[in-house]
Amino acid sequence: MATPARELLQESAHALHLDDAVDEVFRLMMGAPCQPAEKGVTDGSETITAVIGLAGAMSGACTLRCGLETSLRMAECMVGTRPQELDAMVKDAIGEVCNMVAGAWKGKHAVLAGGCVLSTPAVVTGTNYQLHMQQQEFRIDRNYRFEEHTLSISIICESIQ
Repeated sequence: MATPARELLQESAHALHLDDAVDEVFRLMMGAPCQPAEKGVTDGSETITAVIGLAGAMSGACTLRCGLETSLRMAECMVGTRPQELDAMVKDAIGEVCNMVAGAWKGKHAVLAGGCVLSTPAVVTGTNYQLHMQQQEFRIDRNYRFEEHTLSISIICESIQ
């Protein structure tokens, strides 16, 4: 029985490059490792999702999804003070982390490094929403553990040249 392409991508060089990019960004920006995990977002009911668009050699998006406590902790690590609520500073921090992960990931591919540009981040918050992308060439979904928190990051490719 053949392994579906989607399953192969989860173990591909693209996925491993995503793991490396995530760990690099977290070590640099938060002073802590962020390693692959079995489970994704588990804390709280409110979810925060940052989306970075990719255009050029590859069209698609990078998304970072986490719960409220994870977002507050990530913002705390970045600015040095724990935010009390999900405010604009927290949303900016999550958007910036997603932007840096997308940039680090594409930088690991020779064609994408110079031939793919990133959009500014968009951040969505709420409890019952779905992000819909049009046709997908491929998709990489990975879960990560940062301290005791979890988050999920996806690379969604709509087309590649």
